[in-house]
Parts: sequence; C-alpha cells; structure tokens
Amino acid sequence: MSNPYVEQGLSAPVNVTWEITYACNLSCIHCLSDSGKKRPGELTTEECYQVIDELARNKVFQFNIGGGEPFMRHDFLELMDYAHDKGMVTCISTNGTRIDAETARRLSHPLVYIQVSLDGATPESNDAIRGTGSFRKVIQALEYLKRHSIEVSINTVLTRRSIDELDKLRDLAADFDAKLRVSRFRPSGRGKEAWSELNVSRQQMLDFSAWLGKHLKVSTGDSFFSVSTEERRSLGLNMCGACKLTCCLSPQGHVYPCAFLQEQDFYAGQLPRDSFADIWRNSPVFHSFRGLEIKSCESCHRFDLCHGGCPAIAYHTQRKLGAADPGCLENCVRVKTPAAVNA
Repeated sequence: MSNPYVEQGLSAPVNVTWEITYACNLSCIHCLSDSGKKRPGELTTEECYQVIDELARNKVFQFNIGGGEPFMRHDFLELMDYAHDKGMVTCISTNGTRIDAETARRLSHPLVYIQVSLDGATPESNDAIRGTGSFRKVIQALEYLKRHSIEVSINTVLTRRSIDELDKLRDLAADFDAKLRVSRFRPSGRGKEAWSELNVSRQQMLDFSAWLGKHLKVSTGDSFFSVSTEERRSLGLNMCGACKLTCCLSPQGHVYPCAFLQEQDFYAGQLPRDSFADIWRNSPVFHSFRGLEIKSCESCHRFDLCHGGCPAIAYHTQRKLGAADPGCLENCVRVKTPAAVNA
C-alpha cells in the first residue's frame, strides 16, 4: 500500500539540520564535513536571521545545529536566541570544548537540547580520535551543563574503537544525568579516509544490534533502523527521513537531502536567496528521494523494519542510490563467518 507521506513528503520538514559553520577547533578523524577552517561564502549574521525567518514561516519545528563547531561563530548564541523567539527548538551538536560556566548558563532554556560528542570513555580512547585534551574539556562542560539541568545526550559514533566501550559510555552519561546516543559512522567528509580503519566489521554490527536490543534507553536517532530489532520497533523512525521529514542546510546556505549527502549531485537550492517552500515542494532532487525505491530489499522479511536502510551509505560505498545498505542486519547475517569477528 502506498504511503502519501513517503511519496509527497510533509508540507514542511519537522526539523532541518543546519551545519552552521565549517570552523572547528578540533580535527576529528571521522568528521562528516571535513571541518577545520571557516570557508568563503559562509552565511553572515544577517543572512542567518533571514534563514531563521524563512524556516519559521514554513513552520519548521526544530533546528538540529552542528558544524564544524557551532560555538566557533561569535554570533551563535544570539542566533540561537532569535530562533527561540520564533518558537523553534534548537538541538545543538557540539564538541563541548568551548562550553564554560557562562555559556552553560546561557544554554539553560526550555527549547534547548545539547548533544556533546565523545568517542571513548577514557582520555586515551577519545583523544586518539578527537584530539589531545578534548576528553578533559568535555567532562568539564558536562559538569557545567548538569548544574543547570540542561537536557544532554552524549553522542558517540560507532566505530571499531568505540564499540567495546559502549557500556562504559552509558555509565559515564548516567553520571551526568545524560543519555547515551550512538550515531552511525558514514564515509563522508574526512570519514572517507578513515572508513576502512574505523568502520565496524559485520560481526561487530551484529553484536551492536543485539546490544541495542538490550538497552532500549540508548537512542540512535539516525539510520540504525537497518540493524534494529523487534524490541526497538516502536522507538523511532524506520526509514530514511531525507526530503520527507528533514533536510540539511550547509554553512553557505546550500540545501541538501541530508548532512551526509552534501555533494553537488544533491544540491537543491540556496538560502536565503531561494524560497525554501519552493525547494521543499518542487526540487527535482527532493522528489527523486521521495520516490526512491530499494527494489532489491522489497522481498526481505525485514523490509518493514528498515525499508532498505541508509541511502547515503549506499551512495558513498557503491556510488549509486537505490542500492541496499551494505551494513543492514540481513546482509550481516547472510555473510556472517567466524573470520568476520576480526575483519
């Protein structure tokens, strides 16, 4: 049976991921956007206000704000306040190293949610990926955020290095009254170069799927529906939401289906120059995603759990859309061998 929400999309996205700057004070080896220095053409403060106005008019409910590092922008807190004045929720993804006591106080707002990145439960494991001294600074930031009872998640990218520390990371999050959120590693940005080193093996993906089934309070929030179990069926979206429920805005205002497909092939328009309503309703790129079919998956007994998985991973690994997610649970089971444990 066809689903009009999948075929047509909503009249506006529920949320927009806004990569607000390329500037970052860290150089994480798996960075999705190859961030580091601010780049030419990033939106000015006034242009950012115009973007917020445009999306508020279109009744976008939430910004998922990332980068780069959002707090590298001198005007970020003012932009955040402006979005709140428009009634928009801000979910801020940050490396945490620039959150001091005063910043934490400013972040104490009912429309603010914070995701702080950690990729290991110790300085040794985290700093090997995110840079020397980053673990200590993040722990200090978590202390500040806890004092103001701000809703916080510790976000960990699932890699060969982090998978054995998930229990410790869950316990560490609990120490700060935070949740653990695990994100999927994708070969975009600097992640392309780190993919062969950091991507989990098939057996590790199977093990992670079983672990998720036992820890229902751990959130994922992205395309781990491809390894979801029946126990987690009711906890979240079970298909790619790109161009149906969400989309991505780059630091220069370029509009894309998602943060992991910020490539020319998927460019749909530019804000604030173009009408967001027109992009959302009429972009050929967005229409192609709404009609995307993963034919090879439709006969799979797990199709109603994942609907073919993540198109971004399929694109980056196979250079085409419409292919099956290579990391889906059924693929893992199908090719499972004892040797895969240390693959």
